[in-house]
Amino acid sequence: MPYTIAEPCVDVLDKACIEECPVDCIYEGGRMLYIHPDECVDCGACEPVCPVEAIFYEDDVPDQWNAYVSANVDFFVELGSPGGAAKLGKVDYDPPFIKALPPMGED
Repeated sequence: MPYTIAEPCVDVLDKACIEECPVDCIYEGGRMLYIHPDECVDCGACEPVCPVEAIFYEDDVPDQWNAYVSANVDFFVELGSPGGAAKLGKVDYDPPFIKALPPMGED
Protein backbone atom coordinates (compact mmCIF):
# COMPACT_ATOMS: atom_id res chain seq x y z
CA MET A 1 0.00 0.00 0.00
CA PRO A 2 1.85 3.12 -1.15
CA TYR A 3 -0.40 5.77 0.44
CA THR A 4 -3.02 5.61 3.19
CA ILE A 5 -5.78 8.00 4.17
CA ALA A 6 -6.13 8.30 7.95
CA GLU A 7 -8.41 9.71 10.65
CA PRO A 8 -8.36 13.42 9.71
CA CYS A 9 -10.45 12.53 6.63
CA VAL A 10 -13.28 10.86 8.56
CA ASP A 11 -16.49 12.87 8.05
CA VAL A 12 -14.56 15.58 6.17
CA LEU A 13 -14.26 14.13 2.63
CA ASP A 14 -12.66 17.24 1.12
CA LYS A 15 -11.93 15.53 -2.26
CA ALA A 16 -9.05 17.80 -3.34
CA CYS A 17 -6.99 14.62 -3.50
CA ILE A 18 -9.47 13.03 -5.92
CA GLU A 19 -9.07 15.95 -8.32
CA GLU A 20 -5.27 15.69 -8.14
CA CYS A 21 -4.97 11.90 -8.58
CA PRO A 22 -3.79 11.11 -12.14
CA VAL A 23 -4.96 7.48 -12.01
CA ASP A 24 -8.38 7.90 -10.33
CA CYS A 25 -7.57 5.51 -7.46
CA ILE A 26 -9.14 7.46 -4.56
CA TYR A 27 -12.62 6.18 -3.80
CA GLU A 28 -15.36 7.75 -1.71
CA GLY A 29 -16.92 5.68 1.04
CA GLY A 30 -19.68 6.68 3.41
CA ARG A 31 -17.49 8.51 5.93
CA MET A 32 -14.05 8.91 4.35
CA LEU A 33 -11.96 8.46 1.22
CA TYR A 34 -9.84 5.39 0.47
CA ILE A 35 -6.81 4.82 -1.77
CA HIS A 36 -6.89 1.59 -3.76
CA PRO A 37 -3.61 -0.22 -2.95
CA ASP A 38 -3.32 -1.91 -6.35
CA GLU A 39 -4.37 1.06 -8.49
CA CYS A 40 -2.18 3.70 -6.80
CA VAL A 41 1.01 4.41 -8.76
CA ASP A 42 2.80 5.94 -5.78
CA CYS A 43 3.11 9.40 -7.38
CA GLY A 44 2.32 11.32 -4.19
CA ALA A 45 0.23 13.99 -5.95
CA CYS A 46 -2.59 13.58 -3.42
CA GLU A 47 -0.56 14.14 -0.27
CA PRO A 48 0.27 17.88 -0.53
CA VAL A 49 -3.25 18.93 -1.56
CA CYS A 50 -5.05 17.35 1.40
CA PRO A 51 -6.22 20.30 3.54
CA VAL A 52 -6.49 18.18 6.70
CA GLU A 53 -3.17 16.33 6.20
CA ALA A 54 -4.82 12.91 6.24
CA ILE A 55 -2.69 11.24 3.54
CA PHE A 56 0.52 9.46 4.45
CA TYR A 57 3.11 7.39 2.64
CA GLU A 58 2.91 3.81 3.92
CA ASP A 59 6.02 4.08 6.10
CA ASP A 60 5.00 7.47 7.52
CA VAL A 61 1.56 6.68 8.94
CA PRO A 62 1.60 7.87 12.58
CA ASP A 63 1.44 5.00 15.07
CA GLN A 64 -1.92 6.13 16.45
CA TRP A 65 -3.44 5.75 12.97
CA ASN A 66 -1.96 2.36 11.97
CA ALA A 67 -5.46 0.82 11.93
CA TYR A 68 -6.27 3.03 8.93
CA VAL A 69 -3.77 1.10 6.81
CA SER A 70 -5.95 -2.01 7.23
CA ALA A 71 -9.15 0.02 6.81
CA ASN A 72 -7.94 1.27 3.41
CA VAL A 73 -7.28 -2.33 2.31
CA ASP A 74 -10.51 -3.67 3.86
CA PHE A 75 -12.61 -1.14 1.94
CA PHE A 76 -11.68 -2.94 -1.29
CA VAL A 77 -12.17 -6.57 -0.14
CA GLU A 78 -15.67 -6.86 -1.60
CA LEU A 79 -15.35 -3.97 -4.05
CA GLY A 80 -12.34 -5.49 -5.81
CA SER A 81 -10.56 -3.36 -8.37
CA PRO A 82 -13.17 -1.38 -10.29
CA GLY A 83 -10.51 0.36 -12.38
CA GLY A 84 -11.36 3.92 -11.45
CA ALA A 85 -13.33 5.80 -8.84
CA ALA A 86 -15.03 8.29 -11.18
CA LYS A 87 -17.10 5.70 -13.01
CA LEU A 88 -18.07 3.99 -9.74
CA GLY A 89 -19.09 7.07 -7.76
CA LYS A 90 -19.70 7.14 -4.01
CA VAL A 91 -19.90 3.76 -2.30
CA ASP A 92 -22.16 3.73 0.74
CA TYR A 93 -19.81 1.51 2.72
CA ASP A 94 -17.04 1.81 5.29
CA PRO A 95 -15.13 -0.99 7.02
CA PRO A 96 -16.56 -1.78 10.50
CA PHE A 97 -13.68 0.04 12.22
CA ILE A 98 -14.55 3.30 10.42
CA LYS A 99 -18.30 2.84 10.73
CA ALA A 100 -17.98 2.46 14.51
CA LEU A 101 -16.06 5.73 15.01
CA PRO A 102 -17.87 8.61 16.72
CA PRO A 103 -18.78 11.62 14.52
CA MET A 104 -15.69 13.64 13.56
CA GLY A 105 -14.68 16.59 11.47
CA GLU A 106 -16.78 19.15 13.30
CA ASP A 107 -15.17 21.90 15.32
